[in-house]
Amino acid sequence: MESASELVEFPLLLTPIDSHYRACTIPYRFPSDNPRKPTPIEISWIDLFLNSVPSFKKRAESDPSVPDAANKAEKFAQRYADILEDLKKDPESHGGPPDCILLCRLREQVLRELGFRDIFKKVKDEENAKAITLFENVVHLNDAIEDEGKRLENLVRGIFAGNIFDLGSAQLAEVFSKDGMSFLASCQNLVPRPWVIDDLDAFKMKWSKKTWKKVIIFVDNSGADIILGILPFARELLRRGSQVVLAANDLPSINDVTCSELVGIISKLKDEEGQLVGVSASNLLIANSGNDLPVIDLTRVSQELAFLASDADLVILEGMGRGIETNLYAQFKCDSLKIGMVKHPEVAQFLGGRLYDCVFKYNEASS
Repeated sequence: MESASELVEFPLLLTPIDSHYRACTIPYRFPSDNPRKPTPIEISWIDLFLNSVPSFKKRAESDPSVPDAANKAEKFAQRYADILEDLKKDPESHGGPPDCILLCRLREQVLRELGFRDIFKKVKDEENAKAITLFENVVHLNDAIEDEGKRLENLVRGIFAGNIFDLGSAQLAEVFSKDGMSFLASCQNLVPRPWVIDDLDAFKMKWSKKTWKKVIIFVDNSGADIILGILPFARELLRRGSQVVLAANDLPSINDVTCSELVGIISKLKDEEGQLVGVSASNLLIANSGNDLPVIDLTRVSQELAFLASDADLVILEGMGRGIETNLYAQFKCDSLKIGMVKHPEVAQFLGGRLYDCVFKYNEASS
C-alpha cells in the first residue's frame, strides 16, 4: 500500500519511543477488557465508520477512472460494512482490536483492491481551483493587520476555517456550500475562545520572541484547508526567516492533499520570481510523508521526511486526523503544535468540548 521505500521513525519523537509514543489518542479498550468482546467505545467508532459508508459509496460510483464503477462501489460498501460488522462480533478479527488507524486502513484497502485509487479527485480539483483564486485576497487581508499578535491569531483562525472543509466527516460532506464567502464567514464564526484546548496565548508570546529555523508542517485537506489556511501561515513563517517543510501524503486518501498535488498547487500560486505574493518561496520545501491514510503513525514516515526533519525546531500537525485523533499527546524533542477542528461528536465527547470546537495545543521541547 505504502511507498516502495522502507518507512522509518520520525526522528523528533521523544525517545525511547516505545514508552513515550502511542499514535492513537483515544483508547478504544483497556488491558482489563475482554479481548473477544467489543467495548462500547469500539462499537461507537465502528458505527461512525459505518455511517460514512454511503457517502464513500456515492463518491466511488461516480469515479470516471474506474470501469463499472457503480457495481464496484456497491461491492466496496458491502465488503467494508461486512468487515466492520465482523469487528463488532469479534474485535480480534481483521488484524484487530480496532483503532482509528486500522479502521481507516481497512477502508482504503477495500477501495484499492477494487481499483478505486482516488474517489475524491474531482471534488479536490474543484476545491483547489476555487481556493487558488482566493489566495491572494486572503493573504492581503492578513498582511493588512499591523499588530503582530492579531495577525497571528487571524492566520490561526484561517487554519481552523480551512480545516472545516473535510469530506471525511459525514455531516460536513453535506453541509457546506464552499464559496469564498463561506471561508471568510467560517473565520468569523468559529466557536468562541477559550477553545477546548487553547494554548494560543502562550504560542503568541513565543512567536513574539522567537523565530524557528525550520518548521515541519503535516498538512491535511485539499482546497481551502491547504491553500487558504496553511499556506498563508507558512508564508508568514517564511517572511519571518524560517525554512518550512510541508509534509503531505504519498497516496490519495479521502480529500487529503497529496505530495504531487501540492507541488502543482504551489507552482500555480508562485509568480515568475518564485514568490508567494511578495514573499520568496525559496525556503519552502514539499516532502512526501510516506503516508496513505487521513491519520498518521509517526513511527512510519518516509526516509526523505525523516532526513529533512532531523534538524527542525518546530513540528506542526494540522487537522483532526493527524493532530487530534492521532498524535494529540505525542511528545517531541522540539517545540510542537497540534491544531485542528473537532468534527466528530465522539472526539468532542472524549475531549469534553463542543462539536466544531478548536484544538490549539502548543508544547515546548520535551527534555
